[in-house]
Amino acid sequence: MTIDSSTPVAVVGAGVMGAGLAQVAAAAGHEVVLHSRREATLRRALAGIGASLERAAARGGGARAEDPGTTLARIRTTTDLGDVAGCAVAVESVAEDVDLKRRVFAELDRLCPPGALLATNTSGIPVTEIAAATGRPGSVVGTHFFSPVPRMELCEIVRGRETTDATVAAARSFAEGIGKSCVVVEKDLPGFVTTRLIIAFVLEAVRLVETGICRAEDVDRACRLAFGHAMGPLATADQAGLDVLREVAAGLAKEYTHPVFATPGLLDRLVAEGRHGRKTGRGFHVYDDTAPAPTRP
Repeated sequence: MTIDSSTPVAVVGAGVMGAGLAQVAAAAGHEVVLHSRREATLRRALAGIGASLERAAARGGGARAEDPGTTLARIRTTTDLGDVAGCAVAVESVAEDVDLKRRVFAELDRLCPPGALLATNTSGIPVTEIAAATGRPGSVVGTHFFSPVPRMELCEIVRGRETTDATVAAARSFAEGIGKSCVVVEKDLPGFVTTRLIIAFVLEAVRLVETGICRAEDVDRACRLAFGHAMGPLATADQAGLDVLREVAAGLAKEYTHPVFATPGLLDRLVAEGRHGRKTGRGFHVYDDTAPAPTRP
């Protein structure tokens, strides 16, 4: 199928990732239907998108910049999943729960037109498991975007066992059209490429803090200065959400039975205390919304 800026896009899930996806798709010219079960989530998503667009405009925006209001006008929010009917591209970005994702895809299969691209933004659940909930697994593909979506360039395109070449090509066309660079993951195993690498890296960074070898801010500083990382591993974990990190690590530990994916006690304690990272204001670092950089806890 041909995908261009005239192709309507549905984004199912209006959390940080879903809102970011809606923003970049709308900024690229797509009419976007953004779905969440809760009105409050949609209001929060629109407020975040508006603030992000305003910050981009203040920085100069770049060649594709336009008035933030024009981009926002392309995003229609809804709590009725039936409103995605007619969208030729549907990207699911709900919680990392395979049963929830399968329910969403069963509905997308029922609602979306034949030939539609059905994409999951999972960071580690096998695409094949999700696609099995549909009658068209060849049209289902993984499109693993990265947070924050407006700033992160990569999209991992993950081929499920039955994903067709045409579907992979359509996913690449969509992702590149909204400004992303792509790598294709040919074998559908939990964690794909980047998640397996970053989870192992971040958990080792957590162990360095847990055992008193280094403070969180110094672990991050070391990785920025030594490896050229834009963010250190613990700031990255805070950005993604420590609850999400723990859930993904648990899934990888179950699949691969390797101790590198065992969750450290410190991570379990932070999650239990409600310190989930940026979204709660505290994680390995403490965040002030007016300050871009983490401060010491």
